[in-house]
Amino acid sequence: MSFHVLVPDNVHQKAIDLLEASDGIRVTAPGKLERADLLVAVADAHALIIRSGVMADVELLAGAPQLKAIARAGVGVDNIDLAAATDRGILVMNTPGGNTISTAEHTFGLMIALSRHISQGHQSLAEGRWDRKLFSGVELKGKTLGIIGLGRIGQAIATRAQAFEMTVIAHDPYLPPAVAEAISVPLLPLAEVYARSDFLSFHAMVTDETRGMVNTDSIARMKDGVRIINAARGALINSADLAEALKNGVVAGAALDVYEREPPPADHPLIGLPNVVHTPHLAASTSDAQVTVAVEAAQLIVDYLLEGKADNVCNPAVLP
Repeated sequence: MSFHVLVPDNVHQKAIDLLEASDGIRVTAPGKLERADLLVAVADAHALIIRSGVMADVELLAGAPQLKAIARAGVGVDNIDLAAATDRGILVMNTPGGNTISTAEHTFGLMIALSRHISQGHQSLAEGRWDRKLFSGVELKGKTLGIIGLGRIGQAIATRAQAFEMTVIAHDPYLPPAVAEAISVPLLPLAEVYARSDFLSFHAMVTDETRGMVNTDSIARMKDGVRIINAARGALINSADLAEALKNGVVAGAALDVYEREPPPADHPLIGLPNVVHTPHLAASTSDAQVTVAVEAAQLIVDYLLEGKADNVCNPAVLP
């Protein structure tokens, strides 16, 4: 039997080459497809390889009666309706390790930019000003970094922060304590992490528990003058509440790479604030990471379709 794999987004050619070299796989890789074209193309697909821009929702899944598997070239699967996929027996897999270093490095870059006003200083100089006194910053050495979600990315950030002589603490109710102990990071209750941290970096998945977890109530439990970094998912933050805290100085600054809606609307409450650093979802956007996650996603699909081997499964209820 020949399996049809549809790749309706731009992924690295090495992933396409891997698929095309696999006996029993037929590949359609037109690049990024518009929604209407995607709904047509998916009708006879046995597998999909997608990035964050493709919405694998109920409508798309219902129009793909032969679909057996979806591989996300990346870690987040909030653009895939996992419940609908599970109901239809469609296996969903992701590539959680491929962009770890790129995301950790970008997050750390955001933290440095936030502590030293790098982007604001650049913009000031580009506009012909010399605002040295306006942009006095703070050192990272000796500060406490609280990491919310100590998975692969959180651990990579922790080891980098320790090299900068920061004190690192974390909250992760799902992580085995031995993993945190191995990198000398104490796992603490969320309230204690909030109260002690000079910097907070969020690396949690979006769930009913974590959606909007940065809000007026949680900010009230944080250290005055905390700086917040989010390169995970925009929905972790209540943007209006954070904007108010930034304006009144309770939160000293924020650095954001992700937004609940992307791109964010022009009237987004955090856009334009002088104490916020923004990047347009760049954390995993390195040539290195894009090759790795694309090839890993392609291999996941080949292994599952041809050998029945399932790794990095996001909806294990589909499996026997």
